[in-house]
Amino acid sequence: AALALDNGLARTPPMGWLHWERFLCRTDCATDPHRCVSERLFMEMADVMAAEGWRDAGYKYVCIDDCWMAPRRDEHGRLQADPKRFPSGIRKLADYVHSKGMKLGIYSDVGNKTCAGFPGSYNYYDLDAQTFASWGVDLLKFDGCNSGTLELLAEGYRRMSLALNKTGRSIVYSCEWPFYLRPVQQPNYTEIKQYCNHWRNFFDVYDSWRSIKSILDWTALHQDSIVKIAGPGGWNDPDMATLPGIFVFLSQLVIGNFGLSWDQSVTQMAMWAIMAAPLFMSNDLRHISPEAKWLLQNKEVIAINQDPLGKQGYQITKDKNFELWERPLSGRAYAVAVLNHQEIGGPQNFTFSLTFLGNGLACNPACSVRQVLPASRDWGFYTWVSSLSVEVNPTGTVLLKV
Repeated sequence: AALALDNGLARTPPMGWLHWERFLCRTDCATDPHRCVSERLFMEMADVMAAEGWRDAGYKYVCIDDCWMAPRRDEHGRLQADPKRFPSGIRKLADYVHSKGMKLGIYSDVGNKTCAGFPGSYNYYDLDAQTFASWGVDLLKFDGCNSGTLELLAEGYRRMSLALNKTGRSIVYSCEWPFYLRPVQQPNYTEIKQYCNHWRNFFDVYDSWRSIKSILDWTALHQDSIVKIAGPGGWNDPDMATLPGIFVFLSQLVIGNFGLSWDQSVTQMAMWAIMAAPLFMSNDLRHISPEAKWLLQNKEVIAINQDPLGKQGYQITKDKNFELWERPLSGRAYAVAVLNHQEIGGPQNFTFSLTFLGNGLACNPACSVRQVLPASRDWGFYTWVSSLSVEVNPTGTVLLKV
């Protein structure tokens, strides 16, 4: 069944941009034309992504989230874009994004309404899949609001997966399935990976350190059940919110917005790379600082995130305010993150033995160490019995490649 359902996509974690965290459900284009959910917003973002190095750095998907639809389906039962905000239609928008060398993502819901109250896909799975394919859509984010029972939820996710494959078009399938199961039962990740390319585990990410920290704490707590399932074709999508039950959307990089300090931004980028997470920015790329752009386009960090071995990283030890994480990489290398949770005072040092890494094999008999973040520099060669002392700012992370 797994082979029959495998769409061959997402061999590495998908990367792109989506509107939700930064632009939410703004639909009043008369008073806020530059920030409302409209074809103009996505065309302008596609222009910037093509012109300013985002596409070339790997951010290929321009994704529409909730609130793009008209309030009702058309006379043939098909979903339709809001005619005022998307006057050219989704097909024209997809053509425009494709002309820039990128791909278009879209949003729908397994239930009868989306989280924001627009028409859902319940009882329309085949028709909606055919509609998305006819428009040239390349990714579907499928939410789980208003789905009724858990049985209907699971049936809907399976049916949409099959419907997408039947279209013959390559469409990455992003699910919210395990998030909605977790309050009641442990998700069956083996089954979920048969149907989905990546899947949400927890609530929305917010533009705050509290949110980022909560995601990392939750991931470490549940790593025994989620790390082993991640790999080429299917990825864990970390997300978190401080207000459960409001909206649930795709994991987002909030770097370049308002709530994170520089060190906290470094932590999000480093840890999303360690966790092999899909990298979807939600910011305004038309107005972003050079520092945030440098971090989000950092080739060494992106190479870790996109490593073809496809293994997710995990926490290997916790000592007071420090956490030590590792991620196996191709070529017998490891990405290593040292995270300082302390929120007061100045930089602190954390010392650990290289025998901690890779079950003692990462540096046996010797290894080179390179710092990737917060700045790039070589640390030289070390033996198996060496120790490393790492200075880390409060709420910051030092990312190494061993």
